[in-house]
Amino acid sequence: MKIEIWSDVMCPFCYIGKNNFEQALEKLPFKDEVEVEWKSFQLDPTLDANTTQDTIQYFREKKGVGEAQASQMLAQVTQMGKGAGIDFDFGKTLITNTFSAHRLLHLAKKHNKSNEMEEALFIAHFIDGKNVGDTEVLISLAENLGIPQEEAREAVTSDQLDYEVNQDIMEARNNGVSGVPFFVLNGKYAVSGAQPVEVFENALQQTYKETVSPFKDLSGGNGASCDADGCSI
Repeated sequence: MKIEIWSDVMCPFCYIGKNNFEQALEKLPFKDEVEVEWKSFQLDPTLDANTTQDTIQYFREKKGVGEAQASQMLAQVTQMGKGAGIDFDFGKTLITNTFSAHRLLHLAKKHNKSNEMEEALFIAHFIDGKNVGDTEVLISLAENLGIPQEEAREAVTSDQLDYEVNQDIMEARNNGVSGVPFFVLNGKYAVSGAQPVEVFENALQQTYKETVSPFKDLSGGNGASCDADGCSI
């Protein structure tokens, strides 16, 4: 069973959704039969890759609200994060362009480390307050996962993986995806947003059930048929 997840590093709900999804998956007996593929999405591609912004200020400008209201809204997100086991620190989170981070994610995918890289990027951004648009920060994350330094540098500073990143973004747009996180289960069902663990659990169970037994029997009884052992008479 395959799960595709569109996400952006700067999205707190993507981190919450990731944790809730993983908690749900961990409960299920078929967890080892599930393949997870992370896909790129940019919430704000207009951001300058060479600068960073304070999160509260960025949030104020984006939402058109005052500082007090922005702080209150982020406090609500912080509380949601605690429920998912995440200690957000928006006081030191830096907003920047995430395209290079998505390049790194695609490099990690080639090393079968995409899930580990997604987690590392979230921690760097939301917990450690690192600039995930900075080349040296990204290279350090790659090295921590055993990806060679020069390979990582080439990936995040050149356009060699731009096609893969843009294909993900285009695929999302073509499917009407305008927000993240967005989960696609076996190319058939979708779960949008940072849903509770129970929602992911039910969705995974339903999808797996159809994977194991893809056809719904509408015959209403045992009709005459033939198989390898002969025909029923």
